[in-house]
Amino acid sequence: MKKILLIIMSVATILVLSACGKKDENTLKVGASTVPHAEILKEVVKPELEKEGIKLEIVEFQDYVLPNTQLYEKELDANYFQHIPWLENTNKEKGYDLVPVAGVHIEPIGAYANKSKGYTSIDQLPDGATVAVTNSASEIGRIMALLEANGLIQLKEGVGINGTIDDIVSNPKNLKFLQIDPPMLPRSLEDPKVDIAVINTNFALQANLNPVTDSLILENADSPYVNVLAARPDNKNDEKIKNLQKY
Repeated sequence: MKKILLIIMSVATILVLSACGKKDENTLKVGASTVPHAEILKEVVKPELEKEGIKLEIVEFQDYVLPNTQLYEKELDANYFQHIPWLENTNKEKGYDLVPVAGVHIEPIGAYANKSKGYTSIDQLPDGATVAVTNSASEIGRIMALLEANGLIQLKEGVGINGTIDDIVSNPKNLKFLQIDPPMLPRSLEDPKVDIAVINTNFALQANLNPVTDSLILENADSPYVNVLAARPDNKNDEKIKNLQKY
């Protein structure tokens, strides 16, 4: 009798654990950076999907690496935080095959001044100023293009948005570049050695920086860096993903 009870209890435990581990077929699990992506999903998208019987589970990230790793490893159904150049670079570096399924919005990068310096215009940037920029290979070209468009540097002809610091051929203000992790860029504005920092909008917003009113220069609407909803080849045509794309 004791053996029978143990077998019954073991089977019951297995069934409970199986039920707990089984994903609800109506749930869509999406990874997103906190601001503004997760906010958009919570406030705009989630209520609409609920009307269609889809439960949106949002997983928030503070970095640009884990959302793609977890999507590739099928811990997420989709993610929403990146532009196509970042996605393509990640696929190349990691051997992933993630795909963009829809363009969502553009988050312009901007240059913000260290408040202790008192700059109100990019023209006030002194000779030898230090500019904090990303250490991401897929983002640096975007920053170089912004600085060139505003007359701060000149790049080798033809490099476009693929330019690097090494491609600078003219640097009239003798700018110095400090490369750091993207999430740390807002904090770099507290460093007395830093004059300006070029920051992605999501990190700027988290630091209570307003891209429209606080930036000295800002990327325009022609930027090719549209943020995308990304998925895997095996689920990109899933009906829940298609419903998500609508919003």
